[in-house]
Amino acid sequence: MKRCIKIALKPQVLTVIFMVLILLTATLAFAEGDEEHVSMAVQLKDLMWRCIAFAMLVIIFVWGIKKLDVKKALSERRENIAKSLQEAEEMKVAAEQKIAEYDQKLADANKEVEELRAAMREEGLAEKARIIAEAASSAEKIKAQAVKAAEQEIIKAKAELRYEASRLAVQLAEKTLKEVIGADDQGKLVDEYLSKVVELH
Repeated sequence: MKRCIKIALKPQVLTVIFMVLILLTATLAFAEGDEEHVSMAVQLKDLMWRCIAFAMLVIIFVWGIKKLDVKKALSERRENIAKSLQEAEEMKVAAEQKIAEYDQKLADANKEVEELRAAMREEGLAEKARIIAEAASSAEKIKAQAVKAAEQEIIKAKAELRYEASRLAVQLAEKTLKEVIGADDQGKLVDEYLSKVVELH
């Protein structure tokens, strides 16, 4: 299309087109003149005005095409399309980079979550082991205290039993002595005891 417009705008081509149109118009005018018997002057005048009108139309057409500057407009359009394609490609590359960056961040976040989960699991197991160890230690202490308390209670009970047994033995001996020893025997024992005390001192 551009090439056709460029060829059509050459002066030689315009001249040829103009001449062909003049000949066609003249032929038509002469053909009509024979039928209506119009004078040659009127036909030439009519042809002249038609040629002028056509020439004006061609001039306006050429001037309009040059004014529009189709070549420049098409060139600018091509440049704009190329620029848009380049910008779109850059945006695509930037978007792909952002997607890769976000994918990496997501992978890093997932890795951190897994590491935190593993650390929390290990910490929980360590805490569980510590609590079990403390519970076992406390149980051993409580058991030792219970054994010690039981031993103390046994010692106390034994002491109370000895005391009670000795008290009962003294009571029983006293009662037996009272029954066996009379008043005279008691006096003799007292005298013997006093004499021994005197001898010792």
